[in-house]
Amino acid sequence: MANIVIFDTTLRDGEQSPGFSMNMEEKLQMAHQLAALNVDVIEAGFPASSDGDFASVNLIAKKVKGPVICGLARMVERDIVAAGRALKPAKKKRIHVFISTSAIHMKHKLRKTPAEVIEMTKAGVKLALTFTKDVEFSCEDATRSNPAFMYEVITEAIKAGATTVNIPDTVGYTIPDEYGGLLDGIFANVPNIKNAVISVHCHDDLGLAVANSLTAIQHGARQVECTVNGIGERAGNASMEEVVMAIKTRKDLFRHGTGIRTKEIYKTSKLLTAITGIAVQPNKAIVGANAFAHESGIHQDGVLKRRETYEIMTPRSIGLHENRMVLGKHSGRHAFGKKMEELGFKLSKDQLDAAFTRFKALADKKKEVYEDDLEAVVGDEITQGRQTYELAYFHSTTGNATVPTATVKLKKGNDVLTAAANGDGPIDAVYNAIDAITGVKGKLLNYQVRAVSGDKDAVGEVTVQVAFGKGSSVRGRSASTDTVEASTRAYISALNRMLAERGR
Repeated sequence: MANIVIFDTTLRDGEQSPGFSMNMEEKLQMAHQLAALNVDVIEAGFPASSDGDFASVNLIAKKVKGPVICGLARMVERDIVAAGRALKPAKKKRIHVFISTSAIHMKHKLRKTPAEVIEMTKAGVKLALTFTKDVEFSCEDATRSNPAFMYEVITEAIKAGATTVNIPDTVGYTIPDEYGGLLDGIFANVPNIKNAVISVHCHDDLGLAVANSLTAIQHGARQVECTVNGIGERAGNASMEEVVMAIKTRKDLFRHGTGIRTKEIYKTSKLLTAITGIAVQPNKAIVGANAFAHESGIHQDGVLKRRETYEIMTPRSIGLHENRMVLGKHSGRHAFGKKMEELGFKLSKDQLDAAFTRFKALADKKKEVYEDDLEAVVGDEITQGRQTYELAYFHSTTGNATVPTATVKLKKGNDVLTAAANGDGPIDAVYNAIDAITGVKGKLLNYQVRAVSGDKDAVGEVTVQVAFGKGSSVRGRSASTDTVEASTRAYISALNRMLAERGR
């Protein structure tokens, strides 16, 4: 059986969605794990969109081996040249060019005629070919495009040299039968279609991204564009793990496989959660906390007698171990380092040292340290980036008959700066004190706290979205058994991220 090409766009479409932005080091961490997962193509970013995205794509092109490294570009010279330059170090590289083909997009977004779109397509594909022989062409908003016009554009794109043609459901508009019919029409009406691989890129606005992607495979598509945990614009993209495990579990129906190392799926999902601080919902297929849980007595009885009565795949098939307990306060640095590798973290020596120190402190506070605890704590170390301010000390008081107050000391270089403030609660008081030290007022847009593991000594993970001044909002996260401490560190993390971005 031939393999379906898995094109992962977590670092491009996924990363550009609200709350999921990553810095350069976080993107590199994720790219290394995608390579370990053995995806065929990593769409590393949109090089022309910003200096930061260009640098991230270029770094991944230099450092990550195995998958094809891809960069996105509009059908304009500036974008294509930027993608070519960013991808230059990659051993295997692809430029992904796109242009809208729907009437609404051509009229209101591009302000181009159909004839102009065809000419731009031919010129753009030919320019991309000067940087790499692997060029992918996308008809943006394909599912709302006039099929006859799309056949013409695709024909010209392949004639110009495109080796992959993507038919995206950009706005999550189509349904499976309709999508299958659209692909049938393309295969029947594009004379040179056999010279290209047909790809699909589905959004989940109607909750049909995975269903549409799987239907497309049955109608001849041989590449699926997807993201880890289904992240992406608006309601997200087709979930990589759901697509892959559906193909694996129902190989009798799809009669194709993938090259994905499925035992890396859970690790990859957890790494993304650790980096972004945004967990998947418990009932998420494949990687949710309840995906392999059984509470009903009837189900429990059946699974105990024979697993297949209620489980169509095993937890181990995605790399989820049934025994979740790991490490303790007597564990050494070597064992800790090996466990970090098992969990998908690639840490520098300094990061490993800092993470080990945090782990030891946590092990002294908790009776039992779980993998989830480790992922939360180590996630702190890889999301911090350059630190202008470090927490030296904080103290807060609160009560139902007292005004909440806080004293905070921040270290900046060799200086220790101190301020005290009141607030509506202990966390608000801490944030006000930090604002007083830095002279930058932060507006808290979103605050989330979750218990990473169970029991009263659970690690609490705090994620904040903060707007400083007139700039765009930034994310910060931290984890601790003390929720106020985690909240304090998360706010400082957001502050440092803002200062680093403004510095760049």
